[in-house]
Amino acid sequence: MKRRTFLKGSLAAGVTGATVGGSLLAPNMAFAEDADTAKVTDPFAATSMDDALKALGIKAEDSDKVTVVAPDLAENAAVVPVEVKTSIEGAEDIFVFISNNPTVYSAKFKLSESVDPAVKCRFKVGKTGDVIAVVKAGDKYYTNKKAVKVTKGGCGG
Repeated sequence: MKRRTFLKGSLAAGVTGATVGGSLLAPNMAFAEDADTAKVTDPFAATSMDDALKALGIKAEDSDKVTVVAPDLAENAAVVPVEVKTSIEGAEDIFVFISNNPTVYSAKFKLSESVDPAVKCRFKVGKTGDVIAVVKAGDKYYTNKKAVKVTKGGCGG
């Protein structure tokens, strides 16, 4: 087999595989249904904390068992370290929201019973505001927040 024929065949197979694989592995998202309008709402399109929580069907109560660790002053808003941990038994999910970002809903972490209910991540923060964590345990949601002041950078420039 000639080298050129082999490379053309490999390229065609790679493109076909990427196309088929991309369509098979595309993420599917299920969103809560808005009871008022009976339309599916997208939490990633929400521009306020209330809209994001409503789109996800979350009604959370404040809890001191949810801890948000973040810097008081974020000198580089492009990489703000955030840690969320909880002492709530049976924690299933951890949601992270950044109140003044263009996209308020920032992350969701699915937890198993065999891990400590804590996550660490870095987020891009648009401007000064709150980092809000919501923990789901059973049918209830618990929340807490931490104010973060931004000096430069972030989502807005």
